[in-house]
Amino acid sequence: MRSKQIHVYYSGMVQGVGFRYQVRNIATEFAVLGLVRNLADGRVELIAEAKQQTLLDFLAKIDAVLSQYVRDKQISWDKAGNDFKGFEITF
Repeated sequence: MRSKQIHVYYSGMVQGVGFRYQVRNIATEFAVLGLVRNLADGRVELIAEAKQQTLLDFLAKIDAVLSQYVRDKQISWDKAGNDFKGFEITF
């Protein structure tokens, strides 16, 4: 099965609460590649690549752990670009 890429924008109280660090820790459980970063407008951006089911499980775990901070999220799917070698927090 081919890898997919998700691009997610989280809004709410997602900065200053350890959101990115928790997402990175969750990513290690699922062998997901990509990045998570704060945006100047107060949102958090997540780009991740893996098999589709892995990404669905990854998103579900993020929701289970961090839903109290999220007011809204926008998700788009695409083919994996294979641009990532690991999962990191970028600034």
